[in-house]
Amino acid sequence: MAQDSLAIRSLDWDRDRFDIEFGLRNGTTYNSFLIRGERTALVDTSHAKFRDSWIPTLQDLVDPRQIDVLVVSHTEPDHSGLIGDLLELNPDVEIVASKVAIQFLKDLLHRPFRSRAVKSGDLLQLGVNPDSGIEHQLEFLSAPNLHWPDTIFTYDHGTGVLYTCDAFGLHFCSDEGLDSDPETIAPDFRYYYDCLMGPNARSVLQAIKRMGNLPSIEMIATGHGPLLQHHLPRWIEDYRSWSQQRSRGQSYVAICTISQYGFCDPLSRAIAHGTSKTSVQVQLIDLRATDPHELTALVGEAQAVVLPTPPAFPDGELQHNIGTMLAALHSKQLVAIYEAYGGDDEPIDTMAGQLRQLGTRPAFAPLRIREVPTESTYQRCEETGTDLGQLLMRDKTIKAVKSLDSSLDKALGRVSGGLYVVTAVQNGRSSAMVASWVAQASFQPPGITIAVARDRAIEALLQVGDHFVLNILSQENHQPLLRHFLKRFPPGADRFAGVNILSNAAPGGPVLADALAFLGCCVRQRLEGGDHWIIYAEVESGRVADQEGKTAVHHRKVGNHY
Repeated sequence: MAQDSLAIRSLDWDRDRFDIEFGLRNGTTYNSFLIRGERTALVDTSHAKFRDSWIPTLQDLVDPRQIDVLVVSHTEPDHSGLIGDLLELNPDVEIVASKVAIQFLKDLLHRPFRSRAVKSGDLLQLGVNPDSGIEHQLEFLSAPNLHWPDTIFTYDHGTGVLYTCDAFGLHFCSDEGLDSDPETIAPDFRYYYDCLMGPNARSVLQAIKRMGNLPSIEMIATGHGPLLQHHLPRWIEDYRSWSQQRSRGQSYVAICTISQYGFCDPLSRAIAHGTSKTSVQVQLIDLRATDPHELTALVGEAQAVVLPTPPAFPDGELQHNIGTMLAALHSKQLVAIYEAYGGDDEPIDTMAGQLRQLGTRPAFAPLRIREVPTESTYQRCEETGTDLGQLLMRDKTIKAVKSLDSSLDKALGRVSGGLYVVTAVQNGRSSAMVASWVAQASFQPPGITIAVARDRAIEALLQVGDHFVLNILSQENHQPLLRHFLKRFPPGADRFAGVNILSNAAPGGPVLADALAFLGCCVRQRLEGGDHWIIYAEVESGRVADQEGKTAVHHRKVGNHY
């Protein structure tokens, strides 16, 4: 890895979900690190499921009693799951973390431990390694909301390695520990950013700004996936450019969460991910950890605010912040609530009544979650967020539709296309959309391209490696299917209710029984095309139902909207 530094990588080849709403295609890894100066530091532990392999591996590398410092990048269980085990082996280890993380650990561990709270600019001396002669000095950078409120980065001045935990990571399991083949990991790198980091684009840019003050970054040691060394400028620039795109404009939606309470964190991220697909800016706010002055500003300046149902009996600091948040709301905002499913939530109808008394307007109907969240629950949350984003973009969309260029837009509209319905089913989630921007793209292997708007619900099911079905509509009888799939479906609604389908005719999605033909496809590449994703897929199967039938054709008048 680097001089006097070792990576301990727990390879999770089979994990296919992360926080349920985040589907994994290539497994994941949980990375922790040893740094040896005169003193020894361990950066993060691992997931508790790897207890029987991680502890012996650590003991082979170092006597746990000789570990002086444990740096906790953040307290999410996949990185902190074995802290209690380490304390059993070495009760004297000093835990170094953000102030918020230490408070979380006190609630999690239920035992005394030595600790030191750090913030940006704080230094920790490990001293000179007697074998290499390198002096290891650790510098800490606060990086809240990437993607938990308690996150810190750690920079080793002796090696130029920056330890970033979740930031810059990717869920990709491989024996290769470095980014040697960037094109192989690039789709997973982007998917990870979109799901976890994109909703906090403003926080990403702040973290990159802090990174710019470091002398020289030679490697980014991430908490998941390969370590980034060979193509470091590319990965940093990707994060910067993606975050700048998401942070344009002043209007944003404030989506509040309460860390480590019920299912608040994954539910809020699902809503945020759906909203951000519409180009509306999102700011995730932790009601437990955010400074009251910052909380007032973030909530007060938001165009819309989404709130969780809080505990019926919150602790003093949380209760104070909830009061601060409610005081910052005003009548010009759209406000909505989702159930946190924490076990002792304040009733959602009581919260809705409080908001009405404050004079706020509902952004969407209260999002009621009556059972432990499933994949369909997270899909409903994501689609609710998308609907909110589309509502906020409505005036801009109408303005764009009316601003026609008499020559360019009308000429572009003359590009005709067929009519198709794309269907996809994956791990309990399902979706469908009408498509007309479809073209054959290759002979060998047979391939097609489909343009999919960023805010389409089905976009989440069209990642690299996903299967779907392209249903080709018939000129003779396409109208009923067209009317059905062009309807506006409520979040989480079954798109296939009342439609004749063939469930097992092709992997990836149902085949429409009344379609002229179908193609079973697998996504191989995704290309950004302005406000659309260009999906390239290999065709793996297909059948024609009517040999004499013709494909339904779509003709548009203008080219700046559907």
